[in-house]
Amino acid sequence: MEPPPEARAGVADVDCTGTQAVVTGSTSGIGRAAAVALGRLGADVIVHGRDRDAGAAVVAELEAVGADATFVPADFTDRASVRELAATVRAETEGVDLLYNNAGGFFREGRHTGLGVERTFHVNHLSPFLLTAELLSHLREGARVVTTASAAHRGAELDLDRTTTLDGYSGTWAYSHSKLANVLFSNELARRFAAADRAITANTVHPGAIPGSGFSRFLPRPLPSLVRLFDSVPGVTSVADGAAALLFLGVSPRTDGVSGRYFSGQTPETPSPAARDSGAAGRLWERSASLLDIDDPDPDAAEATRFGDGPR
Repeated sequence: MEPPPEARAGVADVDCTGTQAVVTGSTSGIGRAAAVALGRLGADVIVHGRDRDAGAAVVAELEAVGADATFVPADFTDRASVRELAATVRAETEGVDLLYNNAGGFFREGRHTGLGVERTFHVNHLSPFLLTAELLSHLREGARVVTTASAAHRGAELDLDRTTTLDGYSGTWAYSHSKLANVLFSNELARRFAAADRAITANTVHPGAIPGSGFSRFLPRPLPSLVRLFDSVPGVTSVADGAAALLFLGVSPRTDGVSGRYFSGQTPETPSPAARDSGAAGRLWERSASLLDIDDPDPDAAEATRFGDGPR
């Protein structure tokens, strides 16, 4: 029998009792495996997805290992739905210790969402940005924000003009661009947490090109044009290994205090030059708030209204 994700991440002895986790995209694939592993470690988990039956199944699996779990549906193409997800998290928990921005997709056909934004960018970047912004005041000190990115970010340069047009749409480029946005967003979030003197970390992870993760349902056939964008990541070949990468960043003592980094599996790596452009990160942050028609999400301002610390 192969070791579970928590053993692969070296965190099987970590006690997560009293820890509140939110895992988006956790009704299948690495999100589901990570959510259930967190439950085995003692964490309480908010499960997210679109399929209510799948969500109920994950909640049942978590409850079977003694975790307190709730499924909250949300459509990541819909700004109001994401806000409802955040509102439910705030209402049903005393604070969040682990926020996993894991949900995402690859779309072969270009479409606009209700905001007039290209769908891949909206689902993979704007919705995680909005959810994080809505939960800034609810993150406890010591919290960790982990965003699932991809080695595919290396295939793009930031082009904010293309976020609202479908001209020349390429599913591969749109995905790569959204994953670049994930890394830039997380880096800027880490910088802002540090500037606000908040003991909260933000990192991104490429979990690997994983057979059986469920992600393949988004991909065109044949796959070579996308697969070539992925770096080779030794050992990251299964759902359990991908989930282990999420756990490593979320609960491992080895990543305590680590922020603003990009990991490939459980190994820190240097992302592309485009992903290290602090000016681009700032422009992306401002443009994201503008597209969502929200005020600039400021961790310093959020600190003033932060919920009191709960058990860890």
